[in-house]
Amino acid sequence: MGIVSLLLLLMVFESTGTSTAQMVPAMFVFGDSLVDVGNNNYLEISLAKANFPHNGIDFPSHRPTGRFSNGKNSADFLAEKLGLPSSPPYLSLVHNKSTNFLAGVSFASGGAGIFNGTAQIFGQSIPMTKQIDYFAAVREEMVEQLGETGAEKVLSTALFAVVIGSNDILGHFSSDSNSSSGSGSGGATTTTAEQMVSSMIVTIEQQLKRIYDLGGRKYAMIGVGAVGCCPTQRARSQTMECNAVANHWATEYNRGLVLVLEQLSSELHGFVYSYFDTYTAFSNFIQNPSNYGFKEVKAACCGLGTLKAQVACLPISSYCSNRSDHVFWDLFHPTEAASRLFVGMAFDGSGQFASPVNLRQLIAA
Repeated sequence: MGIVSLLLLLMVFESTGTSTAQMVPAMFVFGDSLVDVGNNNYLEISLAKANFPHNGIDFPSHRPTGRFSNGKNSADFLAEKLGLPSSPPYLSLVHNKSTNFLAGVSFASGGAGIFNGTAQIFGQSIPMTKQIDYFAAVREEMVEQLGETGAEKVLSTALFAVVIGSNDILGHFSSDSNSSSGSGSGGATTTTAEQMVSSMIVTIEQQLKRIYDLGGRKYAMIGVGAVGCCPTQRARSQTMECNAVANHWATEYNRGLVLVLEQLSSELHGFVYSYFDTYTAFSNFIQNPSNYGFKEVKAACCGLGTLKAQVACLPISSYCSNRSDHVFWDLFHPTEAASRLFVGMAFDGSGQFASPVNLRQLIAA
């Protein structure tokens, strides 16, 4: 490694703030609106945006940032745990002609899914396949700056957070005409839920292998939550109960994902992971809200109509004053309070929530 490459590598560990408080050199984030920190702001025709009030009302700037939240989201809290600044949106760096990728980048995009066509209803998003394409371009730039050995050193110790899959499942159950067997999607497809989930599992395995081939070794894998219990799904039922069928297929996907992770860790040298069981954590919030400081588990904080879930969180919508009491900010997304708890459980939680190790143990290994 040349002296210039060595100096650049030292900059990753020193000038960007690496110290005893910083646990990894960088974090790369792949996923959907649960961890989008502003990429969709740069998509011209996308309807999946949060760059308007009342989003961001509790963010430090008290302004919307493109996060689908009243404040910070899980990507922000995970970065804080790691001693890093939040990974910037990839498209913001491209827009500003920056190649400052060394401390991490976020590729996450609201509406994104494992499948390329998941977000068609929103007009535009960055699907997982394209997010990995962007990461490949970032890796090339890192090699230019650090050399091959330097880039591999950073990537092998960086954390790769993957939060994807909810939109694929919710998209399948977006129509009132879905049956109790989970087949169909409002007549738009003949794919059954079982076929869809099987395809999701095969596809995510291929995508993780691509990231591995590009240098990723440590993975924070976030399972799909109890999507059938989000306000928009409850509001479709006269009883306002959770959509049990959607929840069933979320658990089936999670089960398949765990098997994929176990297989990859045995097949790919250096592949290590922590899987966070979002479904169980979310279910605990819903079943025992007072244990976690919540009072409202069904209705969104921001929106209009039944459970504030018939109109999204728009400037014309009303919003609650007691946001920390709510599990849900809008018709799909958790509040800042819920996101903070999720990350705490993933980072330091027991085997009930994080396996085979939690994130702190994964990073220390």
